[in-house]
Amino acid sequence: MFIPTSTFFASLSSDERVFLLVRHGERNHITPDDPDFGAHVGLTDRGREQAQSLGKCIPAEGDICFFSSPVGRCVETAEFIGKGRGIENPPIEKLDCLAEYFVQDYDKYTQVLREGFYEGICEWLKNEAAGKPRGDKEAFAPLAARSEEMLAMMLEKGNTRFNIFATHDAWVVPCLTHFCEMQFSPKRWMNFLTGMAVAVSPRGKRIVPVTALETGWLEF
Repeated sequence: MFIPTSTFFASLSSDERVFLLVRHGERNHITPDDPDFGAHVGLTDRGREQAQSLGKCIPAEGDICFFSSPVGRCVETAEFIGKGRGIENPPIEKLDCLAEYFVQDYDKYTQVLREGFYEGICEWLKNEAAGKPRGDKEAFAPLAARSEEMLAMMLEKGNTRFNIFATHDAWVVPCLTHFCEMQFSPKRWMNFLTGMAVAVSPRGKRIVPVTALETGWLEF
């Protein structure tokens, strides 16, 4: 179950640091014949407003840093989250891994994009859950190991109280599946500006599915 980001941030203890892995804001439609598979598709005006609203609910006390996939809509999402927090031109570190973290074989991954993005990812997650033997060439990396690597990367990179990682649904969904045991399907997918919040303190860490929108789900 996704909880509102405003509720999550309001629940923080003063000694908790946050690592937020979040999908970009609402984007324009990606057409099936797009030769770049949507790489250059940007945010809508509403997507920018959504990101700015998310920034406004991040507490003012504490420093913040931003990381993003190099893809424009993710960079813009980080930028407008920063604007909402009162930072006009926030420095954003672009990380290639946030554009492709779970990709193991690029040719196979491209084939998945062509044949059915949601179906391909859900089939991978289903096979991982069932413990199905992996073939020589798999589009995606092993779920558990790569999810743990994603979290470790975030904890290593982020050195402020609030650490924002703007990425794509393809890489948030696996983390939510692994860490929060959430289930997705081509008919029930995660929404924009939805993701996984990790709160770390001397007492340990907690991982919470969060959304900045009215619902964390998209129904098709």
